[in-house]
Amino acid sequence: MTRTWLAQIVAVIRLELKKTFFAKRGLWIYLLALMPLALFVAHAVNVGYRNGVRERLAAHNQKPLTYQDLASISTGMSREEVIQRLGKPPSAYSWDEQRQDESGPARLVVHETYNYTDGTSELHIRLEDGTVAGTELGQSENLGESTVIFAGVFQFFYLRLAIFFGCLGIFMNLFRGELLDKSLHFYFLAPIRRDVLMVAKYLAGLLAATVIFVTSEALQFMALCWSFDPNLRNSYLYHGHGFAHLAAYLGITALAAIGYGSLFLAAGLWVRNPILPAAAILIWEALNPFLPSVLQKISVIYYLKSLCPVEIPAAPGTPPLFALLISSPEPIPAPVAILGVILVSIAILFVSSRRVRRMEINYTTE
Repeated sequence: MTRTWLAQIVAVIRLELKKTFFAKRGLWIYLLALMPLALFVAHAVNVGYRNGVRERLAAHNQKPLTYQDLASISTGMSREEVIQRLGKPPSAYSWDEQRQDESGPARLVVHETYNYTDGTSELHIRLEDGTVAGTELGQSENLGESTVIFAGVFQFFYLRLAIFFGCLGIFMNLFRGELLDKSLHFYFLAPIRRDVLMVAKYLAGLLAATVIFVTSEALQFMALCWSFDPNLRNSYLYHGHGFAHLAAYLGITALAAIGYGSLFLAAGLWVRNPILPAAAILIWEALNPFLPSVLQKISVIYYLKSLCPVEIPAAPGTPPLFALLISSPEPIPAPVAILGVILVSIAILFVSSRRVRRMEINYTTE
């Protein structure tokens, strides 16, 4: 009997994958998965362009410069002092301004902008009448800031919105979509147990969601690393925590598909209107940081967030509510968090299997 069930599950998965991957009404799921990828690709292209500009600018320096040389320029220095320390600027602009003084006639103010770079950092100097009026020293891509930004996009967009609504679109339609298409009876008339059918449909949806979102997450990480200097990239990946972070993000993505997939499959079996359960689950997950510690554990995001490899710090002056939103939950051992999501999903699927056995089809009420 087990062999028969396995053969039936494989057959159903093959049928469901074609419908899931190539369904026209599921194209928006791919857009959700690709939105952060487009963001990081654009960022990497922009960083590459800026690095190229710095390298070309550095090639025209009058003398070799270091970061300490650039940082030594301060407000109040004269044009001659700047040129003595850094040499003639490889890029400079100037313009005149007629400035009206409060207690006198208008006077001519000469503005100048000098740009220097050491190849990685860039210094913009603003001068007025030959005196430094302001400086702006910018550095190339910062590894720490980039990983925190990546973690923020992952936690606040990818987990809470992209994967959430992607699983809603995939798993809610496994049965509800068949009812709307008036095709579920073909499965129910086939010589296959309904609970076996439900497991097969869930596995097909899980495979599709995992492939779509894990692939997108891996490509996002590649785009992030692409924006780094090659030496910094190799140091992060091979001598730092790069590959460990990648494995954590991919594992969390797959675990999110397991947890949200079981919830939305059950919702598709019990509720006709998918908007109501989706809204309820979304609000519950969003309110998780504000709930008592006991209630926080009754959610998927609580366990997923505790597995995230990079903690997002709250900047000074952050509003208390937002600081609470980005705060990390109490530490949970990774095996406990993973096992918790899997066991809850199995429990939801068990309850759903009892529902699908007693399910009756009435297309006129759908």
